[in-house]
Amino acid sequence: MAAKKDFDRKDLKIPVSLGVIMDGNGRWAKKRLLPRSAGHRAGAENLKELCRNCGRYGVKYLTVYAFSTENWSRPEDEVNQLMKLFVEFFNKYDPELEEEGIRVRFTGDIDALPENLRKVCREGEERSLHRQKMQLIVAFNYGGRREIVQAAQKIASKVASGEIDPDDIDEQMLSDNMYLPDVPDPDLIIRPSGEMRISNFLLWECAYSELWVSDCLWPDFGYEELTRAFEAYTKRDRRFGGLSREDNK
Repeated sequence: MAAKKDFDRKDLKIPVSLGVIMDGNGRWAKKRLLPRSAGHRAGAENLKELCRNCGRYGVKYLTVYAFSTENWSRPEDEVNQLMKLFVEFFNKYDPELEEEGIRVRFTGDIDALPENLRKVCREGEERSLHRQKMQLIVAFNYGGRREIVQAAQKIASKVASGEIDPDDIDEQMLSDNMYLPDVPDPDLIIRPSGEMRISNFLLWECAYSELWVSDCLWPDFGYEELTRAFEAYTKRDRRFGGLSREDNK
Protein backbone atom coordinates (compact mmCIF):
# COMPACT_ATOMS: atom_id res chain seq x y z
CA MET A 1 0.00 0.00 0.00
CA ALA A 2 1.34 3.43 -0.94
CA ALA A 3 2.31 5.68 1.94
CA LYS A 4 -0.11 8.47 2.78
CA LYS A 5 1.26 11.79 1.56
CA ASP A 6 1.55 14.24 4.44
CA PHE A 7 2.49 17.66 3.13
CA ASP A 8 1.76 19.39 6.45
CA ARG A 9 4.54 17.89 8.55
CA LYS A 10 5.51 20.56 11.08
CA ASP A 11 8.81 18.81 11.87
CA LEU A 12 10.24 19.38 8.41
CA LYS A 13 12.26 22.37 7.23
CA ILE A 14 11.36 22.83 3.57
CA PRO A 15 13.94 24.46 1.27
CA VAL A 16 12.75 27.64 -0.40
CA SER A 17 14.89 26.85 -3.45
CA LEU A 18 15.54 23.25 -4.50
CA GLY A 19 17.76 21.87 -7.26
CA VAL A 20 17.37 18.37 -8.70
CA ILE A 21 19.80 16.60 -11.04
CA MET A 22 17.46 14.19 -12.84
CA ASP A 23 19.89 11.29 -13.34
CA GLY A 24 19.50 7.59 -13.99
CA ASN A 25 17.01 7.37 -16.88
CA GLY A 26 19.29 5.23 -19.02
CA ARG A 27 20.13 2.80 -16.22
CA TRP A 28 16.44 2.56 -15.29
CA ALA A 29 15.63 1.52 -18.86
CA LYS A 30 18.58 -0.89 -19.10
CA LYS A 31 17.48 -2.73 -15.94
CA ARG A 32 14.13 -3.33 -17.63
CA LEU A 33 15.62 -4.28 -21.01
CA LEU A 34 14.04 -1.20 -22.56
CA PRO A 35 15.53 1.40 -24.93
CA ARG A 36 17.03 4.51 -23.36
CA SER A 37 14.18 6.56 -24.83
CA ALA A 38 11.77 4.69 -22.54
CA GLY A 39 13.85 5.79 -19.56
CA HIS A 40 13.77 9.42 -20.67
CA ARG A 41 10.00 9.24 -21.13
CA ALA A 42 9.57 7.73 -17.66
CA GLY A 43 11.81 10.48 -16.29
CA ALA A 44 9.67 13.19 -17.93
CA GLU A 45 6.53 11.64 -16.43
CA ASN A 46 8.21 11.71 -13.03
CA LEU A 47 9.02 15.42 -13.36
CA LYS A 48 5.28 16.08 -13.30
CA GLU A 49 5.05 14.21 -9.97
CA LEU A 50 8.05 16.05 -8.55
CA CYS A 51 6.45 19.40 -9.41
CA ARG A 52 3.20 18.40 -7.71
CA ASN A 53 4.94 17.13 -4.58
CA CYS A 54 7.27 20.12 -4.27
CA GLY A 55 4.42 22.58 -4.77
CA ARG A 56 2.35 20.93 -2.07
CA TYR A 57 5.30 20.82 0.32
CA GLY A 58 5.79 24.56 -0.13
CA VAL A 59 8.97 24.72 -2.23
CA LYS A 60 8.95 28.09 -4.02
CA TYR A 61 11.68 27.50 -6.64
CA LEU A 62 12.46 24.13 -8.22
CA THR A 63 15.38 24.01 -10.66
CA VAL A 64 15.75 20.75 -12.58
CA TYR A 65 18.71 19.74 -14.73
CA ALA A 66 17.03 18.59 -17.96
CA PHE A 67 19.73 18.87 -20.66
CA SER A 68 23.32 19.99 -20.30
CA THR A 69 25.64 21.63 -22.79
CA GLU A 70 27.61 18.36 -22.72
CA ASN A 71 24.57 16.24 -23.60
CA TRP A 72 24.88 17.26 -27.27
CA SER A 73 27.73 14.73 -27.51
CA ARG A 74 25.29 11.84 -27.03
CA PRO A 75 24.17 9.79 -30.08
CA GLU A 76 22.15 11.89 -32.51
CA ASP A 77 19.08 9.66 -32.24
CA GLU A 78 19.02 9.99 -28.45
CA VAL A 79 19.38 13.78 -28.64
CA ASN A 80 16.54 13.97 -31.17
CA GLN A 81 14.35 11.88 -28.88
CA LEU A 82 15.13 14.20 -25.96
CA MET A 83 14.27 17.29 -28.00
CA LYS A 84 10.98 15.73 -29.09
CA LEU A 85 10.17 14.78 -25.51
CA PHE A 86 10.96 18.31 -24.34
CA VAL A 87 8.36 19.79 -26.70
CA GLU A 88 5.82 17.06 -25.92
CA PHE A 89 6.16 17.53 -22.16
CA PHE A 90 5.12 21.18 -22.15
CA ASN A 91 2.33 20.66 -24.66
CA LYS A 92 0.93 17.72 -22.70
CA TYR A 93 1.34 18.81 -19.10
CA ASP A 94 0.88 22.56 -19.16
CA PRO A 95 -2.80 22.27 -18.08
CA GLU A 96 -1.68 20.30 -15.01
CA LEU A 97 1.05 22.83 -14.25
CA GLU A 98 -1.61 25.53 -14.58
CA GLU A 99 -3.85 23.70 -12.12
CA GLU A 100 -0.98 23.47 -9.63
CA GLY A 101 -0.11 27.17 -10.02
CA ILE A 102 3.37 26.43 -11.38
CA ARG A 103 5.18 29.09 -13.39
CA VAL A 104 7.69 27.77 -15.94
CA ARG A 105 11.04 29.42 -16.65
CA PHE A 106 14.18 28.33 -18.45
CA THR A 107 17.84 28.78 -17.63
CA GLY A 108 20.73 28.02 -19.93
CA ASP A 109 22.07 29.14 -23.29
CA ILE A 110 18.56 29.31 -24.73
CA ASP A 111 19.58 31.64 -27.56
CA ALA A 112 21.78 28.88 -29.00
CA LEU A 113 18.86 26.45 -29.38
CA PRO A 114 17.02 25.83 -32.68
CA GLU A 115 14.11 28.20 -33.25
CA ASN A 116 11.40 25.57 -32.60
CA LEU A 117 12.83 24.95 -29.13
CA ARG A 118 13.25 28.66 -28.41
CA LYS A 119 9.58 29.07 -29.35
CA VAL A 120 8.55 26.40 -26.83
CA CYS A 121 10.56 28.20 -24.14
CA ARG A 122 9.10 31.62 -24.97
CA GLU A 123 5.53 30.36 -25.10
CA GLY A 124 5.91 28.31 -21.92
CA GLU A 125 7.19 31.32 -20.00
CA GLU A 126 4.57 33.71 -21.40
CA ARG A 127 1.68 31.31 -20.80
CA SER A 128 2.59 30.73 -17.16
CA LEU A 129 3.67 34.24 -16.17
CA HIS A 130 0.67 34.78 -13.87
CA ARG A 131 1.11 31.60 -11.81
CA GLN A 132 2.41 32.23 -8.31
CA LYS A 133 2.49 29.03 -6.22
CA MET A 134 5.89 27.76 -7.39
CA GLN A 135 8.44 28.41 -10.12
CA LEU A 136 9.72 25.46 -12.15
CA ILE A 137 13.09 26.45 -13.63
CA VAL A 138 14.20 24.06 -16.36
CA ALA A 139 17.96 24.04 -16.94
CA PHE A 140 18.11 23.30 -20.68
CA ASN A 141 21.24 23.55 -22.79
CA TYR A 142 22.72 24.54 -19.46
CA GLY A 143 26.30 24.43 -18.23
CA GLY A 144 27.52 26.06 -15.04
CA ARG A 145 30.87 27.01 -16.56
CA ARG A 146 29.22 28.50 -19.63
CA GLU A 147 26.92 30.56 -17.40
CA ILE A 148 29.91 31.99 -15.52
CA VAL A 149 31.79 32.70 -18.78
CA GLN A 150 28.81 34.51 -20.27
CA ALA A 151 28.35 36.55 -17.08
CA ALA A 152 32.03 37.52 -17.24
CA GLN A 153 31.64 38.49 -20.90
CA LYS A 154 28.70 40.78 -20.10
CA ILE A 155 30.68 42.47 -17.34
CA ALA A 156 33.78 42.76 -19.55
CA SER A 157 31.69 44.48 -22.21
CA LYS A 158 30.51 47.03 -19.65
CA VAL A 159 34.11 47.63 -18.55
CA ALA A 160 35.21 48.10 -22.17
CA SER A 161 32.46 50.66 -22.78
CA GLY A 162 33.40 52.57 -19.64
CA GLU A 163 30.04 51.80 -18.01
CA ILE A 164 31.75 50.28 -14.96
CA ASP A 165 35.23 50.29 -13.45
CA PRO A 166 37.08 46.97 -12.96
CA ASP A 167 37.39 47.77 -9.25
CA ASP A 168 33.58 47.74 -9.04
CA ILE A 169 33.40 44.02 -9.90
CA ASP A 170 32.42 41.92 -6.91
CA GLU A 171 30.47 38.75 -6.14
CA GLN A 172 27.15 40.55 -6.23
CA MET A 173 27.85 41.88 -9.71
CA LEU A 174 28.68 38.36 -10.92
CA SER A 175 25.46 37.07 -9.37
CA ASP A 176 23.47 39.87 -11.00
CA ASN A 177 24.74 38.80 -14.43
CA MET A 178 23.87 35.10 -14.16
CA TYR A 179 20.99 33.73 -16.24
CA LEU A 180 18.25 34.20 -13.61
CA PRO A 181 19.61 36.52 -10.90
CA ASP A 182 16.22 36.82 -9.19
CA VAL A 183 16.07 33.08 -8.38
CA PRO A 184 17.54 32.33 -4.93
CA ASP A 185 20.57 30.06 -4.73
CA PRO A 186 19.47 26.48 -4.04
CA ASP A 187 19.23 25.61 -0.35
CA LEU A 188 19.36 21.91 -1.23
CA ILE A 189 20.47 19.97 -4.31
CA ILE A 190 19.23 16.39 -4.73
CA ARG A 191 20.93 13.88 -6.99
CA PRO A 192 19.22 10.55 -7.60
CA SER A 193 21.15 7.55 -9.03
CA GLY A 194 23.94 7.49 -6.45
CA GLU A 195 26.47 9.57 -8.40
CA MET A 196 28.59 11.76 -6.12
CA ARG A 197 29.25 14.77 -8.35
CA ILE A 198 27.62 18.07 -9.27
CA SER A 199 28.07 17.65 -13.06
CA ASN A 200 28.41 21.34 -13.98
CA PHE A 201 25.04 22.21 -12.39
CA LEU A 202 24.62 25.70 -10.88
CA LEU A 203 28.34 25.98 -10.13
CA TRP A 204 28.16 29.59 -8.98
CA GLU A 205 24.84 29.26 -7.20
CA CYS A 206 25.60 26.03 -5.30
CA ALA A 207 28.51 27.43 -3.25
CA TYR A 208 26.67 26.84 0.03
CA SER A 209 23.96 24.44 -1.05
CA GLU A 210 23.35 21.31 0.99
CA LEU A 211 23.75 18.12 -1.07
CA TRP A 212 21.72 14.92 -0.75
CA VAL A 213 22.32 11.82 -2.88
CA SER A 214 19.89 8.94 -3.34
CA ASP A 215 20.63 5.53 -4.88
CA CYS A 216 17.12 5.60 -6.35
CA LEU A 217 17.13 6.12 -10.13
CA TRP A 218 15.31 9.24 -11.27
CA PRO A 219 12.16 7.65 -12.79
CA ASP A 220 11.53 5.92 -9.43
CA PHE A 221 12.22 9.01 -7.32
CA GLY A 222 8.88 9.76 -5.68
CA TYR A 223 7.25 11.23 -2.61
CA GLU A 224 9.02 8.94 -0.13
CA GLU A 225 12.50 9.77 -1.45
CA LEU A 226 11.71 13.48 -1.57
CA THR A 227 10.51 13.32 2.02
CA ARG A 228 13.70 11.51 3.06
CA ALA A 229 15.70 14.32 1.46
CA PHE A 230 13.75 16.94 3.39
CA GLU A 231 14.18 14.95 6.61
CA ALA A 232 17.95 14.95 6.08
CA TYR A 233 17.91 18.66 5.17
CA THR A 234 16.00 19.45 8.37
CA LYS A 235 18.88 18.02 10.43
CA ARG A 236 21.57 20.00 8.61
CA ASP A 237 23.27 22.93 10.35
CA ARG A 238 23.87 25.47 7.57
CA ARG A 239 26.82 27.58 8.70
CA PHE A 240 27.76 29.49 5.51
CA GLY A 241 31.37 29.54 6.67
CA GLY A 242 30.50 30.54 10.25
CA LEU A 243 30.27 28.55 13.47
CA SER A 244 27.79 25.78 14.14
CA ARG A 245 24.92 26.19 16.57
CA GLU A 246 26.84 24.07 19.08
CA ASP A 247 30.01 26.13 18.72
CA ASN A 248 28.05 29.33 19.36
CA LYS A 249 26.75 28.10 22.73
